[in-house]
Amino acid sequence: MKHRGSCHCGKVAFEVEGTIDNALACNCSICQRKGSLLWFVPRANLRLLTPEADASTYLFNKHVIRHRFCATCGIHPYGEGRDPKGNEMAAVNIRCIEGIDLAAVPVTPFDGRSV
Repeated sequence: MKHRGSCHCGKVAFEVEGTIDNALACNCSICQRKGSLLWFVPRANLRLLTPEADASTYLFNKHVIRHRFCATCGIHPYGEGRDPKGNEMAAVNIRCIEGIDLAAVPVTPFDGRSV
């Protein structure tokens, strides 16, 4: 299934393919503040509909996750990194996906503070 999403102002828009069967709520110092609900997909499943240059990048701690956000409205629609096997992954903030029933998506807490 294809889903469309964006930041608030639409400057960073994307299409992502897959089934949203769960999301992760991380309590690390950045995710807790952003309030993201993350759905992990292979990076190849995420296609930007706007120029990549429109998505700003924030790196912190070990600098291995690229937290992507809109410099205009400040919303964080996705992040990029690698899974433990080295595969490129995207962490899509499902709160940025159009027409999703957030209450229907099971959310798993993740203790990112301990990582």
